[in-house]
Amino acid sequence: MKLTKTMKSALFTACFAASGILAWSHSVYAASISSEHQAGEKALEKVPGAVITETDRDYEKGTLVYEVQLVKGNKKYEITYRAKDAKILEYSWEKISVNPDSQKPVLSESKIKRLAQNKVKKGTIANITRKFDDGTDYYKVKMTDSSKTYTLKFHARTGALIEYVWKYTASSSNGSGSSSGDIGIEKAKQIAQQKVPGAVIVKAESDYDDGVPVYEIELVKDRIEYEYTIHAQTGQILDWDKDYD
Repeated sequence: MKLTKTMKSALFTACFAASGILAWSHSVYAASISSEHQAGEKALEKVPGAVITETDRDYEKGTLVYEVQLVKGNKKYEITYRAKDAKILEYSWEKISVNPDSQKPVLSESKIKRLAQNKVKKGTIANITRKFDDGTDYYKVKMTDSSKTYTLKFHARTGALIEYVWKYTASSSNGSGSSSGDIGIEKAKQIAQQKVPGAVIVKAESDYDDGVPVYEIELVKDRIEYEYTIHAQTGQILDWDKDYD
């Protein structure tokens, strides 16, 4: 049977539309994660050539997430994906073994600050401390930007980055309160900063404590870390702690 020009055009249009539907369906599927296997595939795209050591399905503050741990060379990685849209909520890597290099002199704090600023271009340094663990001197640097908190560990004698972590802060959708009577995360920040004027907020997120909605606010000032747990509806400080870093 010969096809007329009109029939050929209609057939081509139908095929094109069908392929578009299939492509759209695939993109929607690819934009979410529904299994640990799929989360592992995403992680391998992020860290090509790595070996998956563990995958886990979990809930964080009522949100379904997938956590994937991997190893590649001398590094181990951990990536947390939000299931509904495959967004990475937390990403980290650390070196499995580190050469102490104890014969080299310790680098200055200002040198480490420059290294940190080069790594996180738009970040603000909230705190920097020198520590000693497993025979290795290192500097721990905490930083923030408009949407994330960072923790970086630099070898104190070589300047090598030995651990790198970033995590999204509480989303802007929680900023004005997620339910009736909720004070909102911005108000919770203000309450905490009133207690420690001049402190820098390094973490702010919503959570539940024994079924009670709360905001957890972590601040740093003069090498002291403060953490406040604030009732999300009343604004009352339920618990607080400080740690000399």
